[in-house]
Amino acid sequence: MGKATGALLGLAIGDAIGRVTEFRTVEMIANDWPDWRRLPLPARALVTDDTQMTLALGRGLRTALARGPLTPVRLARPVREEFVDWWRSPENNRAPGMTCLRSCERLSREEYRWQQASDVGSKGCGANMRVAPVGLVPGLDARTLSGAAQLQSALTHGHPTALAASDLTALAVRRLAEGVRPADLPAVLRAHALASRERYDGFWLGDLAEHWHGGSPQDVIARGWDDCLRVLDRLDAALAAPDVEADPCLATGEGWIAEEALATGLLCFLLLPDDPVAAVRRAAYSSGDSDSLACLTGAFAGAHQGGSVWPADWVGRIEHRDELLALGALWD
Repeated sequence: MGKATGALLGLAIGDAIGRVTEFRTVEMIANDWPDWRRLPLPARALVTDDTQMTLALGRGLRTALARGPLTPVRLARPVREEFVDWWRSPENNRAPGMTCLRSCERLSREEYRWQQASDVGSKGCGANMRVAPVGLVPGLDARTLSGAAQLQSALTHGHPTALAASDLTALAVRRLAEGVRPADLPAVLRAHALASRERYDGFWLGDLAEHWHGGSPQDVIARGWDDCLRVLDRLDAALAAPDVEADPCLATGEGWIAEEALATGLLCFLLLPDDPVAAVRRAAYSSGDSDSLACLTGAFAGAHQGGSVWPADWVGRIEHRDELLALGALWD
């Protein structure tokens, strides 16, 4: 199994492990599992809205790419439909984020353009917990990768930091799948953030900036990139003095917001780049948004090493296994 399959399986596995520990302190988790290295995948390995929305995005991408080269209109239409279907689904009962729920309700109304439906005040991690498929689609040029990652975020989370964090998350998945050394990844992401800092791509985002407040589109989006650069500083500091036994949220944040989800997911992966199972356990055994953190950690680890790194019995019982494998095979 290739890198795309590895990333999709990894994010679902991390999501299912973290589903059990989300909303619990480390002390509460320790009452059931004293050793984080033994945190199990539940026997009934159910996922949360993180994997559900990842699959929705993946299906939308598959439909868009079947119609031709990726463009904003070609991407937005099927992804919007998939997000609305998720919002309406009876399976949407896995503690979904309020921003996603509210934005998808607006997306369900034909009178709303997607820029009007977007919540421009939210930079929740729902923006980038689901973005991995964009980084796994082969053949996207740099502008399309960035634009597609930002657009899928903006369908629900239109805050400039949400856009920037989604862009960086998709890039991290892409670069790991291409074979970048994990130790080199933070510098790659920092260089991209600095190069993108004042770049507002109207081709992909349309008039989204008209719904922002506080200056020109370039000024406002720069604040989002600056949020990401600051959390990358915290990531660098944590990696300079690594402590695999500490709650990772103490170093880079609890992950409820997009830039912290990126940084803490990366921290867990980069602390244990050669042990993906331990990495997702470390992410899930945390005080923050444990399912989203482990979801991102699993995506990074799987993109780095491929699908064979995940235990076969875990893969065999993960919810949505067949669809995850089908999408992975398509992009591998």
